[in-house]
Amino acid sequence: ANPFWGAMGQGVEDGAKAAGVKYFQQAADSDQAAEPQLNLCNTMLERKPVAMITAAINSTNLLPCLKAAQDAGVKVVDLDGNLDPAVLDKEGIKVTFHIGSDNVAAGGQGAEYLVSKLGKDAKGPVLVIEGLSGNITGEKRAKGFADKLKELAPGLEIVGSLTGDWDRGKAASIATDTLTAHPDLVAIFCANDGMALGAVESVYAAGKGEQVTIIGVDGNSDAVKSIKEGRLNASVAQLPYLVGKQAVENVKKALAGEKVEESIAVPTLVLTKDVLDAGKEPMLQYVK
Repeated sequence: ANPFWGAMGQGVEDGAKAAGVKYFQQAADSDQAAEPQLNLCNTMLERKPVAMITAAINSTNLLPCLKAAQDAGVKVVDLDGNLDPAVLDKEGIKVTFHIGSDNVAAGGQGAEYLVSKLGKDAKGPVLVIEGLSGNITGEKRAKGFADKLKELAPGLEIVGSLTGDWDRGKAASIATDTLTAHPDLVAIFCANDGMALGAVESVYAAGKGEQVTIIGVDGNSDAVKSIKEGRLNASVAQLPYLVGKQAVENVKKALAGEKVEESIAVPTLVLTKDVLDAGKEPMLQYVK
């Protein structure tokens, strides 16, 4: 349901074709479907793969399947950096590599964009809408944003940091409630684009589209459309297509016995209307 995963899936497909490897791809229906995702993982194991690339919904839901995969000699890859290394260590699970964006840095880039727009002396309330509780990716993005904002513009005060569960409707409700409590709200940072687009709807419904700067993370197709229309202000593009493609390329290397870094960071890019209209940034080719 989320275009972010659609782009990543396309990257996996193109990476597999380029690498000449046979692959099977399955997805849970939503970012909250933890138990169905575990069932999918167990079903995929029955195909006896040599490697399993998993984008876990949280750090714990796939642990039984990953342990079974490891015991069967299957190489496990953490796609999009959703598995907490501390949890893996405790369970005795060793992944071949983690691949994804640096989520703390992505949050920080969101704060840098906001300060570049409002100025380092700006003052006013800011809302943060986090992802799913217990999901390390969303937590890192929110922390990266909060820490960098405090460093660059201490006058911009975070008045709420609430979990939106990656849900567009829930984020819209949080934004509406916060605007009621803080009518002078100056910015909203959301840990993904779906939630940012929900916030956009609420802000424009309240007639505050010019007042509130809204920033998402992912750079998905819906966000790009909204930025081009001048509604969403920015998205820190995670380039999920490139994450998926490089995951397959690197797992092929690992299977061939070549050295692969334990943690692979794929670059991020702040998308704004100016960047998209100019069309000169080389990394735009990976924005799907």
